[in-house]
Amino acid sequence: MKKLFAILAAAMLPVAASAADYPWMPDKPITIIVPWGAGGATDQVTRVTAGVLEDALGQKVVIVNQPGASGSIGKKNAYEAEHDGYTWAAGAPKQLGTYKLLGQWDTWIDDWRLYNTVTNVPLVAVNPNAPYATMDDFIAAMKDGGVTIATAGAGSSGHAAAEALKGAVGGSYKHVTYDGGNPAVVATVAGEAEATTQLASEQAEMVRAGRLKPLAVLADQPLEIDGYGTVPPITDFVDEKLPILSTAFGIFIPVKGTPPEVIETFDAIWSEVIPNAAPLKTYALEKGALFTPAAGDAARDKVWPEVQADAWSFDAAGRTKMSPDELGIPKP
Repeated sequence: MKKLFAILAAAMLPVAASAADYPWMPDKPITIIVPWGAGGATDQVTRVTAGVLEDALGQKVVIVNQPGASGSIGKKNAYEAEHDGYTWAAGAPKQLGTYKLLGQWDTWIDDWRLYNTVTNVPLVAVNPNAPYATMDDFIAAMKDGGVTIATAGAGSSGHAAAEALKGAVGGSYKHVTYDGGNPAVVATVAGEAEATTQLASEQAEMVRAGRLKPLAVLADQPLEIDGYGTVPPITDFVDEKLPILSTAFGIFIPVKGTPPEVIETFDAIWSEVIPNAAPLKTYALEKGALFTPAAGDAARDKVWPEVQADAWSFDAAGRTKMSPDELGIPKP
């Protein structure tokens, strides 16, 4: 925990005195809009990334939290700002491929240039006072429709995870939504909901503190959480294969109208600086996340299976306004 505070503090230090000779050098602060509340997975990793970018560009990077409507409000504001390289959005780029499907916003993943940093996985964790000692107990209650699950809202990573779990085990759950992963986690700790399926990176501190009890990671391999231990995979409890539930995170900018030199500069940073960024590597290690830097087409290729998995999970749950086929999203 102390290490993480040090990382976040370092991310907010004054910018470096010099920067590399990139095609584009900003002459005023860059704004990154985090479309979720403070403290969640997007906010955490974006603040660490901002510190790395400040050192690379020699310019201040300002984080602005604008939560609401499953992250679409902040991203819309980034898109509607001038496409001059000074306003970016942050979050899970897979949502750019499902907003239209859910009827939330007419945007598409290829409208944006993607710059990924880390990949997270969802975790089923419960309030210690909830009557679930094991994942088997939780699944039995879910089959009876007797659980409440807190997430960051429709279309969020936590929501996709809850829907995938329901599809695998049957039953139902009461969905309690919040404006971000951190509020959903805090609400579970407070007992407003029995469980959360938000990302492990958002839950790690509460797990270490004993204020959340992890039951299973929604993946096919165990998850090591620094300071806690091993969380078993969901494959230990269900036979049916779940869709891909990993979530890449990063920052992104509208493609149309953005000066080419801005794209070239960030492509270079993601090629030369980000893969060697110690603050991001340490963040991933402490949060139980994977360090997966990628830019442009490579980032899109990594995110596309996540788009497919979420799209068809939402469709199976009856939450889509059209078939994923209509958007050219094949079933995984």
